[in-house]
Amino acid sequence: MFILTVKRVTVPFDTETVQSLKAGDRLLISGTVYAARDAAHKRMAESLEKGEELPINIDGEVIYYVGPTPAKTGQIIGSAGPTTSGRMDKYTPALLELGLKGMIGKGYRSQDVIDSIRSNQALYLGAIGGSGALLARTIKEVEVIAYEDLGTEAIRKMVIEDFPVIVINDSYGNDWYKQSAEEFRIN
Repeated sequence: MFILTVKRVTVPFDTETVQSLKAGDRLLISGTVYAARDAAHKRMAESLEKGEELPINIDGEVIYYVGPTPAKTGQIIGSAGPTTSGRMDKYTPALLELGLKGMIGKGYRSQDVIDSIRSNQALYLGAIGGSGALLARTIKEVEVIAYEDLGTEAIRKMVIEDFPVIVINDSYGNDWYKQSAEEFRIN
């Protein structure tokens, strides 16, 4: 019989929590995360280049790479599936150096990002693409925090409850995608 172990964790993350999680761990996350996609990351990078402060304090925080669809009547958010994370790779190391502890998205990360995740004791978490409507049910509150002019790509503060993810890249440099490929290799 196959038994799936799921760990419940709360965000924001501290270093102890990050270090306790390993590539392949299944998590249910509750707490506050920030939603930001390509345009918001570009704007944050431009702010940092100018020596300006970011509109949010990202120390210990988790960013979910999502641009939710508009909410239907009676909903607080529309579909909220993960965006391809590689599009944020050029901006990610700088944010990790400022204390970002986690990112939620889909797809592979560059080796530079994986190295930065390890050196900054952070995590990359994978959400299941194509399940945006189901993931939206775990989002309990949403508030636009910055860059409202970016529409769906504005930075949002979201309160989540039992949001399902898998640890893809852990703080030790492990990569669940590579480990899984090796486990299922057919000779």
